Amino acid sequence: MTPIEKKTDLQCKDNLEYIGRFAPSPTGPLHFGSLVAAVASYLDAKSNNGKWLVRIEDLDPPREPSGAADLILCQLEALGMHFDGEVLYQSTRLAAYEEALAQLNGKGLCFACNCTRGKIQSTGSVYDGHCREQSIGLVNQTNNRFAIRLKTSESNISFEDKIQGMVQQNIQSACGDFVIKRKDKLFAYQLAVVVDDAYQNITHVVRGYDLLDSTPRQIYLQQKLGLPKPSYAHFPVAADRSGEKLSKQHFAASIDTNSAAEYLVLAMEFLGLDISSADKKAEPENILAWGVKHWDIQRVPKLATINGSWSV
Repeated sequence: MTPIEKKTDLQCKDNLEYIGRFAPSPTGPLHFGSLVAAVASYLDAKSNNGKWLVRIEDLDPPREPSGAADLILCQLEALGMHFDGEVLYQSTRLAAYEEALAQLNGKGLCFACNCTRGKIQSTGSVYDGHCREQSIGLVNQTNNRFAIRLKTSESNISFEDKIQGMVQQNIQSACGDFVIKRKDKLFAYQLAVVVDDAYQNITHVVRGYDLLDSTPRQIYLQQKLGLPKPSYAHFPVAADRSGEKLSKQHFAASIDTNSAAEYLVLAMEFLGLDISSADKKAEPENILAWGVKHWDIQRVPKLATINGSWSV
């Protein structure tokens, strides 16, 4: 029995316990959009008497400034968002991802792709399966510059999202065979997140709407690896007044923890909570306790994005 399969057994034994997580990429400090993700996942976990874990998704070193991960953890602590257990760093999990890739390849589901981005875009937005017959081992003998893709099928993937309702997608027509290990030999987000959600026994995933489209691919990977499927909920993404998603790539402003209370209240309001009875000047831990008491995931807006000004 492999380590991945053992974790599946553990999940079956512990399936009555809620385990949620917040999994930021350390490409910069927390901004309002990532704070909303932290608050939503925290409130949902704690209102269900569950655990709230933190995972640092540090799989892309060129995009990760030195000290960014530590800064994020310090911001969470200053915001009163105390996580359970030890922080998991994806950079320590490469052997587990390699093992999962080997399992998929052993089932004949992987192939080597050396198509350029330009070539893929020239045939449309969906990968056309051009390299499907290329064996990883055979290509590796002559050219080490290739990505590893996962073969998909025409079957539909469906799931009930706790905020968005029923979601269904045919992955083959929506995105085609997708990358699970990049040309630069870094593991892709889709594979790593699935392996780590199972490893940490995650039962509930609460995250932004921008990741909704990735969920069917992750469920497909769970099926192929024999891993459990968490419950999913996708809340709207914070955007600026021009409609641009708040992100580190678009230079979203860092959260000022000196204004922790104001930011927490703003995040809760964004998530649909009626904050009229909240003590907006209370300590962060007390504001979060109020949020846990009043949290109702069904009140979260279903919009893909919400525009506004998120400074305090």
